[in-house]
Amino acid sequence: MKLNLNNVHLKISAGRPDQIPADPIPQIAFSGRSNVGKSSIINTLIGRKSLARVSGSPGKTITINFYDIDRKLFLVDLPGYGFAKRAPADKLKWSQLTDGYFTANKNIDLLRLVVQLVDSRVGPTADDRDMLSFLRQAQIPHIVVATKIDKLNATERNAFIEKIQADPDVADAGCIVLSSAQSGAGRDDLWEEILAYAKLDTK
Repeated sequence: MKLNLNNVHLKISAGRPDQIPADPIPQIAFSGRSNVGKSSIINTLIGRKSLARVSGSPGKTITINFYDIDRKLFLVDLPGYGFAKRAPADKLKWSQLTDGYFTANKNIDLLRLVVQLVDSRVGPTADDRDMLSFLRQAQIPHIVVATKIDKLNATERNAFIEKIQADPDVADAGCIVLSSAQSGAGRDDLWEEILAYAKLDTK
């Protein structure tokens, strides 16, 4: 069952948990701090420049965006966290919406994988570690994708890889993928993981 990446569209931008679509297809959720590059990675995966909205203002998106991939898979862009320049009420809304995805999602059994994005220039933040802890305790399958790897030189990249591979908060992740939306690095590796967890045959 090959995916037709020409048959991709935004199903819904859900502002409330009860708007989560009921379509009986696997879900792959993308989690990470604001401005970590979730939308850019999704655009890279599907070969589009602007289907997933990229914002220069961290924390701008307050919806859960469901991207329908050939009616066989949802890529789910969760709201970013860790933004500083937002009112407490906005931060609460983001938190409640993301929490609602995991606790009020009627199709939570279709969540096959959470792709936890980490900025390779920064490493796991306190918020990233909180999310990784939640995924570990909830026994939700997850992998770590290190974004913006093209911004590191060879020495910095090697140091980052050594450090994150030894990080205890990353120990339960299925794998670590080094990625760059700029160069496309890691795209094939990430698709391989997504399709494997979603149990979609690519032959």
